[in-house]
Amino acid sequence: MSNNYTAANREYRKNKGKVIALIVAIAALALVLLIASLAYVPVGATGVLKTFGAPNGKVLANGLHFKAPFVQTVDTVSNQIQKLEVEAGAVSKDLQAVHSVIAVNYKVSPASSVDIVRNLGAKLYEDKILSPAVQESVKSVTAKYTAEGLITERAKVGAEIALGLESKVTEYGIVVQEFNIVDFDFSEAFNRAIEEKQVAQQNLIRVKTEQEQEVVKAEAAAAAAKARAEAILTEAEAQAAANRKLADSLTANLVEYEKIQKWDGKMPSVSGSNAIVDFRGVNP
Repeated sequence: MSNNYTAANREYRKNKGKVIALIVAIAALALVLLIASLAYVPVGATGVLKTFGAPNGKVLANGLHFKAPFVQTVDTVSNQIQKLEVEAGAVSKDLQAVHSVIAVNYKVSPASSVDIVRNLGAKLYEDKILSPAVQESVKSVTAKYTAEGLITERAKVGAEIALGLESKVTEYGIVVQEFNIVDFDFSEAFNRAIEEKQVAQQNLIRVKTEQEQEVVKAEAAAAAAKARAEAILTEAEAQAAANRKLADSLTANLVEYEKIQKWDGKMPSVSGSNAIVDFRGVNP
């Protein structure tokens, strides 16, 4: 009987171990199935549900969602504003090589997420659509302007490129939020020519300024000379008027009176052609 009990006990422990193993396996499988049945869409993104790799048209908002395990997958498409920098080579109207760096802030419309995943892939729309559209727009607008015009009318050029870019990507659900030309770069020869032109213009401005200063000085000197001449003329006219007034006021009686007032009472030693020389007091 003791042997029978021992055998039964061994059989019970063996069966118990199998049951525990089975429970663990079932729990693990259930956990795997549960994880495979869940999909999480982060904030600021849209989830596109795919069945056997093909989008079925269902769009998932941010949060936790259930799906068929191993059959369905979820691709997430960011709908937040993203930044893309693109280098673009182009040729200006006057055949100058232009290298541009363009910065684009954009976002993907949630309503277009399914089409983007179906036609382009959740991560490939920048390489397939946005970057080529930026380069094409840059080339198209750059060809309308001379190299100097690209510099002097940079804001206008940027606005035209942005408009052309929007027309190319809007149909794909890509919304351009902001567009900036980070840099325009030209050949060394053109940059040197621009620098020489600026130096020449500065020299011309300096010479013109000096000439204008000389003209101002000459005009000031002429004005001063004119003022002095007018002052002298005014003084001369005043003196002449005074002389005329004095001459008009002189009469014969007044002249005689002035003579008498100034006479010291002595007779002149010589007077006229019939003057008498007085030798009195002169020793021979």
